[in-house]
Amino acid sequence: MDMSREILWTPPEERSKNAALAKYMNWLKQHYSHDFSTYQDLWEWSINDLEQFWESIWLYFDLKSSQPYSKILGNREMPGAEWFINCELNYVEQLLRGKDITPHKTAIVSYSETFGNMNLTWSELFQQVASVADHFKKMGVEKGDRVVAVLPNSPAALIAFLATASLGGIWSICAPDMGHVAVLDRFKQIKPKILIAQDGYIYADKKIDRREVLKTIIDGLPSLEKKIVLPVIGTLPEDAVSWNSLLKQAVDLAPVQVPFDHPLWIVYSSGTTGNPKPIVHGHGGILVVAAAQSLNMDLTCSDRFAWLTSSGWIMWNAQWIALSQGATVVLFDFAPNRPDMLEVWRHVSKEKLSYFGAGAAFFTACLKAKVVPKNDLDLRKLKSIGSTGSPLSTNGYNWIYNYVKSDVWLAPISGGTDLAAAFVLGNPMDVVKNGEMQAKALGMAVYSFDENGKTLIGEVGELVCIKPIPSMPLYFWGDNQNTRLISSYYDTYPGVWRHGDWIEFTSKGQSIIYGRSDATINRSGLRLGSAEIYQAVEALNQVQDSLVIDLEFLNKESLMILFVVLEQGINLDDKMIKLINQSIKNGVSVRFIPNEIVRVDQIPRTLSGKKLEIPIKKLFLGGCAEKVVNKDSMANPESFNLFIELANSHLKNSNK
Repeated sequence: MDMSREILWTPPEERSKNAALAKYMNWLKQHYSHDFSTYQDLWEWSINDLEQFWESIWLYFDLKSSQPYSKILGNREMPGAEWFINCELNYVEQLLRGKDITPHKTAIVSYSETFGNMNLTWSELFQQVASVADHFKKMGVEKGDRVVAVLPNSPAALIAFLATASLGGIWSICAPDMGHVAVLDRFKQIKPKILIAQDGYIYADKKIDRREVLKTIIDGLPSLEKKIVLPVIGTLPEDAVSWNSLLKQAVDLAPVQVPFDHPLWIVYSSGTTGNPKPIVHGHGGILVVAAAQSLNMDLTCSDRFAWLTSSGWIMWNAQWIALSQGATVVLFDFAPNRPDMLEVWRHVSKEKLSYFGAGAAFFTACLKAKVVPKNDLDLRKLKSIGSTGSPLSTNGYNWIYNYVKSDVWLAPISGGTDLAAAFVLGNPMDVVKNGEMQAKALGMAVYSFDENGKTLIGEVGELVCIKPIPSMPLYFWGDNQNTRLISSYYDTYPGVWRHGDWIEFTSKGQSIIYGRSDATINRSGLRLGSAEIYQAVEALNQVQDSLVIDLEFLNKESLMILFVVLEQGINLDDKMIKLINQSIKNGVSVRFIPNEIVRVDQIPRTLSGKKLEIPIKKLFLGGCAEKVVNKDSMANPESFNLFIELANSHLKNSNK
């Protein structure tokens, strides 16, 4: 790591002194007599005394439970750690506390191409959640039932989620631009009782008709008992319930009390084979970790917060961290490049946002479009910028400080869907250096390991976590023996979580993420297993076999390359390329259309028939051919030679 990285921001004394983190540290001094002089000291305590740290979060944020916990941490082994034993609570009760504190303050602001603009006060949000929950209850939703949605980042999605969770139901959502194959691959696994969806949406001034897709999804989910539709394209189907009819009841909300580890939602993170992994997180774990992470995000009830996110990205779930602190959350559901790349920044200015976050790809796109928000807009209220999804390049850091705001706190984070939290993140009391993330998250014992499990400092290794965290997955849905869970995170270093990122740490805990160390496809933070690409591509009669790699690496363009083996006599011409791309668009999502499609004679495979995705990826990132794979373990070693040639050509061109 370059230890001389340029300092881009130093916290003003006032900012540092009044940071949420500083107030928490002062509280620790008063209540526990802990006087930490540095963040590193605070972090060391938080991972070495897990019980006291997580109890301090519970007490500091005044989290409520109908039945108190008898013990903070029972079994410590991963997977299977037991948190806040005997505690009963409900996530929704905590999230909607703003209704009792500031009922007339705006809780949600929404900008939607499809539905226009909308504001909801805390009182209005509470009333609509209560009304929908009452309707869901009459529809038969009980504790443990699954309610799913195909909705954008909208008030309807938030309201339906909170109504579901208030009943002890389990929530799951997909974005409307996902193909029916991808949606069914997720929802079929969890057998939902209710589906909520739009029959279309407007994006980039185009009306997208989803009626046929929606019918295919409904037909593929025989467990459904009720369909709730927000009509955009046509009239309400005969057997569907109108969403708007659920919002008007004046009833009270009495969230069902559930155990700390009762399932809250199911999110999906894909491995390289099989169906997407349905990851189950619990009410209590999400609640306490969100509270802890609000400290590093420097969020309070006075903030106006927005994260540019799809509903299919974990940042949709993460934005409720701000809501849990009483902040106003602004939802964006429109094309960010229409009429130009300044459009999102216009909303940042108009809404006087104090915190704005987006995927690193958005900031890179702004840089390339040569927009200069600071010249055109009033961004005086903007104090904090977040970035995640993929590594933010040093050019990205420079663009934000040179062209957005020179005195803003830039705090990139990295973590993910798997634990619905960040492992590494910001510290509003410390300097920002170009290209670095400032801190390890409190309560998270994260390190960089080499292949033998040795801790690395100043070198790139595997991101690992050696101690349990409350928001780690409870289990994967349907994974009765935890076999998929263990193989996903714990097979490399037994008992230690391996996250699948390449990371480098300094001795003081700053870090740089270099990209994925596994074969997961990462497109601007939306992660997908290669198996879903193969399902779409190899469904075509003309395609015999395929292999896909995502070359995500720091300071390089993200590049997705699809290699295909075609039937004899079929050419990889423009027509064939269009057919492959259309199959991916229809079955998965337009976001996963590859940058390049390359024809090959064979796909390299192991003796057991597995595609050599990671070795090929390492080869294209500059790895030595002799080191990335043992040809003796291959079923078709001769196939590797062409990939060596292709990788050398790619590296030669990318270094020009």
